[in-house]
Amino acid sequence: MLTIKLLREDKERVIQKLKIKNFDAETIINKIIEIDEAKRTVQNKLEQSLSELNNISKQVGILFKDGKVEEANKAKEKTVELKNETKDLNSELNKLDSDLNNLIVQLPNLPNELVPIGKGAEDNEIIKTGGKIPELLESNSLPHWDLAKKYDIIDFELGNKITGAGFPVYKGKGAKLQRALISYFLDRAIENGYDEVMPPLLVNEASGFGTGQLPDKEGQMYHAGIDNFYLIPTAEVPVTNIFRDEIVQAEDFPIKKTAYTPCFRREAGSYGKDVRGLNRLHQFDKVEIVHISHPEVSYKALDEMVNHVENLVKELELPYRILRLCGGDMSFTSALTYDFEVFSAAQKKWLEVSSVSNFEEFQANRLKLRFKEKGDKKTKLAHTLNGSALALPRIVAALLENNQTPDGIKIPKILVPYTGFEYIN
Repeated sequence: MLTIKLLREDKERVIQKLKIKNFDAETIINKIIEIDEAKRTVQNKLEQSLSELNNISKQVGILFKDGKVEEANKAKEKTVELKNETKDLNSELNKLDSDLNNLIVQLPNLPNELVPIGKGAEDNEIIKTGGKIPELLESNSLPHWDLAKKYDIIDFELGNKITGAGFPVYKGKGAKLQRALISYFLDRAIENGYDEVMPPLLVNEASGFGTGQLPDKEGQMYHAGIDNFYLIPTAEVPVTNIFRDEIVQAEDFPIKKTAYTPCFRREAGSYGKDVRGLNRLHQFDKVEIVHISHPEVSYKALDEMVNHVENLVKELELPYRILRLCGGDMSFTSALTYDFEVFSAAQKKWLEVSSVSNFEEFQANRLKLRFKEKGDKKTKLAHTLNGSALALPRIVAALLENNQTPDGIKIPKILVPYTGFEYIN
């Protein structure tokens, strides 16, 4: 969430920066400043009324003590008037606060200066590629949904029977491969200084608001209406909310957490060939990394996270590319995002498997996540970052398709100690 201070002091720059995200903010920002002016006026009136009420209340006792009953009663009448006035002013102030907040939460985060200008995915900037795209023989070029059926490792129809489309059942070596990837991703994160946590899979509204899923993505989240809880779309939500309403010490940075969770996404409006098989699911497994950083070094932290994810796809021997997202393709909350894609040989296309983002102070302002420098009484907003390290479905799709051989599907060397087998056959 952007701050009122920023909007008042740097209005034109904010408007121009948000145009990079294809967001016209001028009308909203003008209204915010107008309401903020009204709020300041009401706040001043309230403070004056409270001060006058306090002074007169003190005089009432003195007047009664001095026997000045008539003056004391007049003073009491004035306190009643002032109490009613302060009540009305408080009510007006609460209304203005609510109106102000409802407008501010509509403004996305400002993009970093490195963000390319563009409207959509076609304008993203490829900054690095790696690995070799495999050339499959015609006899060994099945898409992963056919391989899953051939080797009986993922059952999409059974998942559809139990729940619905987008909820596959992993079986036998398919289930073991899932577990192996989760363990491998967690082990690598822990080796790189991330502390593992196991958070709840349901969160309350305050948590959804804190990381920016609410109200922006309310329609994309599964909602347990009776208890007003939301199924998490990513572990970012509960893990980052560990620090909601907290003041941390600067010497505690960097704060690095990792978590494995199932993730739940309605994916409303997603149709067509791109949703087939594992390409787009409603429930999937993911290991997340979360970084709470000092603002001065948060972009160094972002680079470290990008390197961490790159090493994972390298060790899995997958062809990959790293993209810097343009303004039109970025999330509501992000200041700078790098996407990782791996090449799926049978489908002959790139599949997104990770987003690594710096949110700067945008989430921290919503979370009220602050820090103190040693010897300084003032608090400042921290920077938050997160990344998928990694999401499993499309990684599995690429592993199955790229590694199919006449002997079966060959498991990458790095995973064999985790799976206990070298081939799925």
